[in-house]
Amino acid sequence: MDTDVAAITTVFTEFYYWITVALMFLIHVGFCMYEVGASRHRNHMHTLMKNSMLIPLVTVTWFFFGWWIYWAFPGGPGITGGLGHPDPSFAAAYTPWGESMGPRLDDRISGVFWAAFLLFAWTAASIVSGAVIERIRSFAFWIFAILIGSVTWSIDAAWGWHFNGWMVQLLGYHDAYASGVIHAIAGGTALGVLVVLGPRLGKFSADGTPRDILPHNPWLVCIGLFLIYTGFWGFYVACNVPVAGPGFIDGQITGSTQTATTIYLTPTTLSAITMNFLMSLAGGMLAGYMVSKGDAFWTYSGGLAGIITASAGNDLYHPVQALIIGGIGTYLMYKLHYWVERTYKVDDAVGAVAVHGYAGFIGLVIAGFVLWGHPSSPYEGFAEINPIGQFVGAIIMFWVLGFLPAWIIAKILASFDLLRIPREIELLGLDFQNNKEAEAARQSVVEGMRSSSASS
Repeated sequence: MDTDVAAITTVFTEFYYWITVALMFLIHVGFCMYEVGASRHRNHMHTLMKNSMLIPLVTVTWFFFGWWIYWAFPGGPGITGGLGHPDPSFAAAYTPWGESMGPRLDDRISGVFWAAFLLFAWTAASIVSGAVIERIRSFAFWIFAILIGSVTWSIDAAWGWHFNGWMVQLLGYHDAYASGVIHAIAGGTALGVLVVLGPRLGKFSADGTPRDILPHNPWLVCIGLFLIYTGFWGFYVACNVPVAGPGFIDGQITGSTQTATTIYLTPTTLSAITMNFLMSLAGGMLAGYMVSKGDAFWTYSGGLAGIITASAGNDLYHPVQALIIGGIGTYLMYKLHYWVERTYKVDDAVGAVAVHGYAGFIGLVIAGFVLWGHPSSPYEGFAEINPIGQFVGAIIMFWVLGFLPAWIIAKILASFDLLRIPREIELLGLDFQNNKEAEAARQSVVEGMRSSSASS
């Protein structure tokens, strides 16, 4: 470290990202509580283990190839700069054997920055987890967790959440706090799985009317969502880059840069995003309460949807805009959830597709209109933020990288009977699947079903 300022900057940045990782860990505590509270007693441990085991699986795969994908493919499939990073040696530093992937005193930032992005990857996979509870095989879910956590999310972050990503350059794509980069792709992935997986037994009556399967423990759901809100503070802060001195952005921004920047290296402040975070949370909760007529589940979920809707532009919105946009996104995602459920018989157990996917998609589109003409990047020649670029970006996030790969893999798994648990296990509960005492009960259920079929 050449100067005292450089030393302070390095230590501060290292600690800054370390704190975001600790805060974001609360998101996953919240998801576990939330999903267990939403599931029925007979599925608690399966729900918990399904979600918690994505942590080691995504961590290992993110280390071996997910992080490298982010740095290697900002140019997309040959759209700008070929298939790889314009400087291949730069991406090579983030291979598992690369010089920045081990403990080095002269590289104090790569490890904590890697960890912050890893927690984003966990979040994307956990979003999918909630939607598919009570009927998916753990093995199948873990495949989807690795798919989104270390492959498709890494690709979409390289394309639209990298300061040199092709979507930023050519489309003017702007998604400062990941309405699309994490939430829309996770919602699309969940929908792709659900279309093939099918609804829980008893969700729809014989005439197709949906039935409510209420959370077994609304208190646990509430506390889980509040922990997710808390972890979201770390999420927002980790989407920024702390800058403690001028000249960080190669002269593209003139004057002092003693401020935070977004992931695109455009200036922002923690003060501004704090106000917008709280205002979008308030807008979502108010809209959720009103549209659901006071339903607690949708009120608290609405707060999350409000934040997610406004996240694409919360670095630039006025607080009143964040409030209104959060409310609009929450209202629309609620209506879409029940329309899709009735029309296509999709059983999204915790509203994950709506809260994350629909709200994230809507948030991207709204940002294109509200921020129309604003620079997407500090770099010369990059497209400005615009409605078409944001809409195309939303399509890429939700449908191309989210829905389509998940649907294809779900179809393959279903063809080998590896996607959904057997009917008799679902009736007994997934917690009994490996219980010897329950095996006799399972056989009794099977014999009963056979007898009933024979007599009919």
